[in-house]
Amino acid sequence: MKKVYLLSALLSALAVILTIVASVRDAPQDAASAREEPPAAQETPAPDAVSGAERDGTPPVGDADTTIRVLMDGDVVTMALDEYLAGAVAGEMPAAFEREALRAQAVAARTLALYRLEVEPNSRHPDADVCTDPGCCMAYAAGTPDKIIDAVRSTDGIYAAYEDEPILAAFHSSSAGKTEDSGSVWGGELPYLVSVPSPETPEQNEKYTAVVTTPPEEFRGAVTAAYPDAVLDGDASRWITDVSYTRSGRIAALTVGGVEITGTHLRAMFGLGSTAAEITAGEDGIVFVTKGHGHGVGMSQYGANAMAAAGAGFGDILRAYYTGITLRSRQNPREAVYQRETTPTASRDIRPDA
Repeated sequence: MKKVYLLSALLSALAVILTIVASVRDAPQDAASAREEPPAAQETPAPDAVSGAERDGTPPVGDADTTIRVLMDGDVVTMALDEYLAGAVAGEMPAAFEREALRAQAVAARTLALYRLEVEPNSRHPDADVCTDPGCCMAYAAGTPDKIIDAVRSTDGIYAAYEDEPILAAFHSSSAGKTEDSGSVWGGELPYLVSVPSPETPEQNEKYTAVVTTPPEEFRGAVTAAYPDAVLDGDASRWITDVSYTRSGRIAALTVGGVEITGTHLRAMFGLGSTAAEITAGEDGIVFVTKGHGHGVGMSQYGANAMAAAGAGFGDILRAYYTGITLRSRQNPREAVYQRETTPTASRDIRPDA
């Protein structure tokens, strides 16, 4: 009897095994996805490795992705913004300057270009966004050194903003200890273009001080041509009176032969380096001793170079000269950018003469 019971148990076990095998054989094919080995893990970039543009779904916008119309030698040329900036920085700042000064210049040039593209077009040339006349927009030079190309690439897309818009990033060659208020030069006050200290010295800039001597007859002719009511008779030492100064120490206005002339017009009339000038008048003529060069508004290039030589980064330089600004990136304009190293796109040649 024991043998019969044992055989019966074995047959029952065999039936159960055959049932399990049949159920596995007839299972749906997609059940094979429930394999014991899990799928390969997907790598998720760390938060810092994901750009803001990728996070919010907007496409990255760099200099190479933007075109700009440039009035050059009478023709309007369309080029990529990175190519234009390389030529503009080369035209505006010596390549021998410190790297951080060149980077500050690149950001200022980019900001000024974006200001014309996005905020206030230049009415002097409606068919072009910018021109190569430094008296109107920015100078431009071909044959760009690698050092300047690095300044443009390593700050790709970075600009100075005030209340979320690119600023009118004015700059000039050098100041006389302080920059100038925009209102003292152009009549319109801009909160980010106010007088601030500037560290350059005569030892750092051989053109810091200049002397212009104008013979009395030449001075009289220039003034009366522009101001026919001016009376310039007798002793030349009495022609100039009532000189007033801006808070940065530049000539705001003066009276010449009974007629008031602004400091900016005086500078233009006699080709002075700046309105930071001392005037003496006598029988030999009118002598102007000027300090610094340019209108004095915004970033001083020689001041930027002095700051860079002392260890300041381009962000420090820009925030020192443009009051209350934030540095932003076009790749993610809602987030502030400070000193940031970016990887150059070495595959793109942005030399203007290439």
